[in-house]
Amino acid sequence: MKGIVIKSTGSWYMVRTETGAVHACRLKGKFRLKGIKHTNPVTVGDKVDFEFEPESENGVIHAIDDRKNYIIRKANNLSKQTHIIASNLDQSLLIVTLAFPKTSLGFIDRFLVTSEAYHIPAIIVFNKTDLMTHGLEEVLDETIELYERIGYICIKTSTVTGQGIEELKSLLKGKISLLSGHSGVGKSTLMNHLEPGLNLKTTHISNASHKGQHTTTFAEMHPLSFGADIIDTPGIREFGLVDFDNAEVSHYFKEMQGYIGQCKFNNCKHLNEPECAIQAAVAAGNISEERFGSYLSIISNEDIYE
Repeated sequence: MKGIVIKSTGSWYMVRTETGAVHACRLKGKFRLKGIKHTNPVTVGDKVDFEFEPESENGVIHAIDDRKNYIIRKANNLSKQTHIIASNLDQSLLIVTLAFPKTSLGFIDRFLVTSEAYHIPAIIVFNKTDLMTHGLEEVLDETIELYERIGYICIKTSTVTGQGIEELKSLLKGKISLLSGHSGVGKSTLMNHLEPGLNLKTTHISNASHKGQHTTTFAEMHPLSFGADIIDTPGIREFGLVDFDNAEVSHYFKEMQGYIGQCKFNNCKHLNEPECAIQAAVAAGNISEERFGSYLSIISNEDIYE
């Protein structure tokens, strides 16, 4: 039997077949993915072969198809191991809020860089636009202009006013999409608005920290009635980049790609080297100082928590 993993809870995997039936499956024996060292050998989005156990509706996974892509993060802040968030994605949607709670540009950029590195088209969804008052609406428009100028699709959404909901549906239709972002940015509320029957758990922002509280424990793929699959993920507090050589990081900033190879030195890190094309582009205003700041924080291995 063939199917796609729609939920992983550690030792058991929920697998959906082409008919829509869902079966609980486990891994066969000491099954491991060759050459991949992650905390989870199987992840949501994996296409697998399984067989039923004798006289049972449960199955045993004995093969995993090659992944067309996947997106990963550090297992935790101190660990050198990595955790695969999801695989075989058509696109990734980062849900952000500029307040209540705040999502920093550094966090956005790390997500975009990771998506770019793993060949996953990324879309930025600016949620809770109904709360963008008292000058925040100007900050929102400036932020959107920054990323649209680079070439990213950005949309504004609000479950209160209904802004952007139909546009979001059209972007999701016919695709497998990863939804990610900090806890509290409204992922679950957005999904409930798109598909009211999901009834995903939501919570309020903590009054003490002004940060979200985790409502999603495991990544899970949800089929939507308008012909889309979305993967909801636990809120990511810290998005750690892994397996990146510092010399490669500039390749994953879209606006830097056209300048690569134009520097005086082939091994230019774009820090303080003479005749650096990327530094010149920043000085000329062709690359934003905010994005260049994110580049510097990444190659210096600074952690981004907000």
